[in-house]
Amino acid sequence: MTTYRELLSQVKAEIDEVDAAQLALELASAAPPLLIDVREPDEYEQGAIPQAIHIPRGFLESRIEAAAPDKDARIVLSCASGARSAFGAKALRELGYTDVASLAGGFSGWKQSGHPWAEPMVLDAERRRRYSRHLVIPEVGEAGQLALLGAKVLMIGAGGLGSPSSLYLAAAGVGTIGIIDDDVVDASNLQRQVIHNTERIGVPKAESARMTLTALNPDVEVVQYRERLTSANIDEILAGYDVVVDGTDNFPTRYLLNDASVKHGIPVVHASIFRFEGQLTVFKPHEGPCYRCLFPEPPPAELAPSCAEGGVLGVLPGIMGTLQATEALKLLLGIGEPLIGRLLLVDALDMGFHEVSLRRDPACPVCGEHAGPIEYIDYDEFCAGGAHAAAH
Repeated sequence: MTTYRELLSQVKAEIDEVDAAQLALELASAAPPLLIDVREPDEYEQGAIPQAIHIPRGFLESRIEAAAPDKDARIVLSCASGARSAFGAKALRELGYTDVASLAGGFSGWKQSGHPWAEPMVLDAERRRRYSRHLVIPEVGEAGQLALLGAKVLMIGAGGLGSPSSLYLAAAGVGTIGIIDDDVVDASNLQRQVIHNTERIGVPKAESARMTLTALNPDVEVVQYRERLTSANIDEILAGYDVVVDGTDNFPTRYLLNDASVKHGIPVVHASIFRFEGQLTVFKPHEGPCYRCLFPEPPPAELAPSCAEGGVLGVLPGIMGTLQATEALKLLLGIGEPLIGRLLLVDALDMGFHEVSLRRDPACPVCGEHAGPIEYIDYDEFCAGGAHAAAH
């Protein structure tokens, strides 16, 4: 019968191994390998090579395609002493990966050779339970969840769209959620603004949202801005945020937000709703069109009535706001294909979803080829003048 030592020797003879010195050179090169630590979580938490991503050996085969979709990519596996990584390298070879090696001596040998290591940031037991359904998704995992906990999302409005989007972003573990809204909760809001309740009528919406979100997830820090977004405060408010979720319902704020987001290079997940219809897209500066590419000037008022004037089916902002949260999470995690250059049209009456391609306008005064420095204007006057000109 074959012993474990004999089997390990046989496996090592079939795979490639690198020592600590060679791995250090590869990691410092212009094209470093994908380094995967296959130890158990309790081992990994005690210390790891800084560049390593953690995939326990028991999950390697099921998660490797998400971590390394290119089967010709250079991959190095590490464990404690070089045994589990050797078996892992053989398994990846059998899955069709062509350039896989095992770190001889493992993490122990790396440390003994004097190479740098660190205690990685990991989730504690309570957070592992809370986000367990995320952790088993290869595209998210522990690294993705840690990224979400360190992310900052700014919500423009705590109304119909901001309610569901902020609820799901908080539930997902987005660490900081900023909410800008200068309004108070009104009884007419409760038909669709599910983050508020009857007991909070008269309470500032930003505060009401904070109470709900922190009760849902204490990991989340909610930053309140009980003011209108203006040219005077937008630069200070936007600073430090990774993504903006636009739930505003007026054109001056949309144009102001667009110009500022392009100026600061911050993607905006935009949605709008009316009666039974919704629209959704992602404006990512210099990768797709901006809001001005689509609407160089505001439409006439009679063609763009507000929800207060035309009404909205109460569940529609729930649909659109949830889709906004989905797009925001994709941007934060760097996964999937966000709706950049694509406009999703939703008709709740026939439950139809249609997509329209969008293109950047080379002549756009904000993001076009010859656009100059961005300077804020009087957006109320611009929108009033644009609507008047279009109407006549």
